[in-house]
Parts: sequence; C-alpha cells; structure tokens
Amino acid sequence: MRQQRTVQASLFDLFAEHEIGRELKAMSQWLDEHRELIGRAAEDLRRHGVKETGREGLPAESALRCALLKQHRQLSYEELAFHLEDSASFRAFARLPLAWTPKKSVLHRTISAIRAETWEAINRILLASARQEKVETGKVVRLDSTVTAALMHEPSDSSLLWDGVRVMVRLLQAADALAGSLEWRNHRRAAKTRAHAIKYARDRLRRVQHYRELIKLTRATLAYADQAATLVWQALDPVAVALWQAEFRCYRPLIERIIAQTERRVLHGETVAANEKIVSLFEPHADIIVKGGREVQYGHKLNLTTGRSGLILDPRIKSGGRQSGRQRTLLADAEAPHRLLRPGAPTDRRRRRFRQP
Repeated sequence: MRQQRTVQASLFDLFAEHEIGRELKAMSQWLDEHRELIGRAAEDLRRHGVKETGREGLPAESALRCALLKQHRQLSYEELAFHLEDSASFRAFARLPLAWTPKKSVLHRTISAIRAETWEAINRILLASARQEKVETGKVVRLDSTVTAALMHEPSDSSLLWDGVRVMVRLLQAADALAGSLEWRNHRRAAKTRAHAIKYARDRLRRVQHYRELIKLTRATLAYADQAATLVWQALDPVAVALWQAEFRCYRPLIERIIAQTERRVLHGETVAANEKIVSLFEPHADIIVKGGREVQYGHKLNLTTGRSGLILDPRIKSGGRQSGRQRTLLADAEAPHRLLRPGAPTDRRRRRFRQP
C-alpha cells in the first residue's frame, strides 16, 4: 500500500539558510506548483506491483523527491540514505513521513521503478516552465558530447566465455532444484582455469589452445542447459519455471554470439566490426566508444543540447561507438524551447556557442 502524497508533513521542516538549503527550498516550491508530476510517479510505482493492502510504502511524492535529490546532488543510494537521516534540509525537501528513515535498498527499489518515459515528461514540463518564466528562451544553445559508462568489467573473449559458463551453471543448479534428476557436469572450475591460463599465456599457440578448450567447455555447458530447458517443465511451480525459461532465453543467444565472435577473432583471425561485437553478457546494449586518442570506453554516447541557463534542453543517446567531429541534430518537439538547430553545429570538440539564424 502506498500513498500518493505525504498527508501530514512535519511542522518543523525547515530549510537551512545555506545556499544549498535555499536552492532545495526553491525546487520544493516549484514541485508544489506542478503536482501533476506526483501522479506520473505514482502510476509507475503502481505498475511496479505494489499491493493496495498491507504495510505502507514510501509515498510517491517522497519517492520522486528522493530521486531528484539523488540526481541533483550526485549521490549513491547509500549516501542518499545517510543524508536523509542526517540532514534536516534533505528531509524537508523529501517530505518524508514522521520518523521515517528509508534504507538504501528501499530507495533503490522505489526510485528505479520510475520509468525513463516519466523522467522525459518531467523534463518537458520543466522546460515549458522555464520558457514561460523566461528563464530559458532557447535562442542560444551549445552541443556537447559525453559518455555514460556501463556497469561492466573490461571485456575480453576469455572473460565473456567464463561469464557465460558461470551463468549457465547457475541456471542449471536452479533447474536441478526445480525439476531434479538432471544429468550434467559442472565445468565452472575448469572454465575459470582456462580463462586464467589465457590471461597469462606467453605465446599465441598456447593461448589459442586454451581458447579451444574454453569454447568446448562453454558449448558443453550450453548443451546441458538446452537439455534442462526441455525437462524443467516437469516442475510443480509454473511461476518459477516461467521465470527460469525467461532468463534462459535472455542469455542463450548472447552466449551463442560470444562463442561465434571468439571463434572468428581468435581461431580464424577475422576482424569483427564494432557493431557486431558484444562486450558484456550483462550489459549487451553497451557500445564501444572511441573518442580521439583517449582510452576506449564502453557504454553510451550522449549528445546534450544546453541552453544559456545551463538547462539540458535535449538529451540524445547515440548508437554506435565512434565519435564524429560534427553532429546534425533536429529538435522538432513542440514543447521544447526551440524547434530546429542549425545543421553542422560544432560539438564539444571546440565547445563553441552559436546563435540560431
């Protein structure tokens, strides 16, 4: 059960006179003037599967305000939980019910339920408000490019194969617990040994031999998982079986791609195009990003259009890894402060500002 708003706020919710406290107070007043944002967040939280009965959860208003605090102050969930307990200004902004101190797990579970579409709608309302208040006109803008890193380790063919084996072993253990009497061998230790041997191999001949053995172990484990997928339906718990099958169908094609790209690169000496590579089993959407002479990064490239006020007017996630010198961005959103940016506008390579014609 979850309330949409905090019914009775504390009478002692006071903001500090510090610059940050005044800033939070102004943000809180703006949110009070746009209460429709709470309804959007509440809809996402209801979609997340919260029951109408039972213990009360974090109100939708507090969840939205906590999410804004986290992003505005660039805090981790653990740091956010500490500041909500320690800072009177943070508690006043978050509109937490009396004596509530949410833990980091609660904050993570609640804030992550707010969808990207909701944040986009909130940003549009903010831009419309800025335009109405003449804080931002959109006449002078700047394009910037940056990278948001994916949560993944440095990729290598051997580490990806090892990830595939240990994921399949975990699924096999779960299937064995559901259906029982599965015949399979645990190749996890052998695969880990081959992966370490590849890392420290001194010559290509030995490295290729270890790769052949690791690919063989990966294929064998995948075959065991295919066999388990046909037998797991015998389990008595249909919900657990459906969840198992969904996870297996998610990972199986990715592991097949990892095996194929390893054979092409290592065994056949082929060059695999960047858009055909998979660099993480758990973040398959991550791109390989090459930006000048800097280190290779893995994640997504963001193109940010910033106004004179510093507001982000239009964030765009670009697919593909290689940074281009110039971007052509068309902004046709009627709710944005501007309609069209000049083609060929310079990006962050020169960091120039330009006026619309």
